[in-house]
Amino acid sequence: MLKSVSRAVQLAARLSISSSAPPLRRTFSRSIWSLSSSGAGSDSRPRLLTATRALPSLSCGCGSLHTEGDKAFAEFLTDEIKEEKKIQKDKSLPKMSGGWELELNGTEAKLNRSLSGEKVTITFNVNNSIPPQLEEDPEHTQKSPEGEPDIVSTPNFVVEVTKPGVKSSLVFDCHFPEDETAHGETEEESDIFAIREVSFQPEGDAEWKETSYTLNTDSLDWALYDHLMGFLADRGVDNTFADELIELSTALEHQEYIKFLEDLSTFVKCK
Repeated sequence: MLKSVSRAVQLAARLSISSSAPPLRRTFSRSIWSLSSSGAGSDSRPRLLTATRALPSLSCGCGSLHTEGDKAFAEFLTDEIKEEKKIQKDKSLPKMSGGWELELNGTEAKLNRSLSGEKVTITFNVNNSIPPQLEEDPEHTQKSPEGEPDIVSTPNFVVEVTKPGVKSSLVFDCHFPEDETAHGETEEESDIFAIREVSFQPEGDAEWKETSYTLNTDSLDWALYDHLMGFLADRGVDNTFADELIELSTALEHQEYIKFLEDLSTFVKCK
């Protein structure tokens, strides 16, 4: 009897904490796994995933386990989805200038362009493309009108240039440096993306062939590096392209994030 009373008191206290808590931001929900942490310092946090381990399960037509924690989780996800759709900047993906054709396969995107017989293909994936927010450097952090840091997707991307009659493609592994200065000496000359590696790869191969020589640009002669960047710019891969790529990737990442929340909500509710 005492155990039942104690259980009821604990449940009422937890539900009270959950209902009075302020709306959670996206940066918190992305770390929702931390709610299940049992480490030191977690006792003062509403533990949605572990608070009701001792509670009896509820049954439903789907035959799955349902708890009060699942119910609270589902309610949280419903509110989170509404908030994310409210702040979604692009309901549809933005268009790329320069005649690029977009192909999507889940979180992977391909941009294709033909130029005087050459074929240029850009491949990127929005998974793990959100850089960490550095709270100690607020001056360089872009913020939304609500005062929250903007979430921007800056994915690594691969550029594949194929010439007619040539079996191998020239492939560039590119990324967005955190300081966005790359190899330029001044802010005016800087590129917002950088080349990490260059290699010849069999045309159309999805995997990077490790037996092909790969040129790493960390210790590369600056003149050669500048020519490589100029080679890409002549094919439409320049700062303007990189800006549009970030915009496209950010919209796609947010779209996929909302879809993930919706799938997660459906899974938790078991409907």
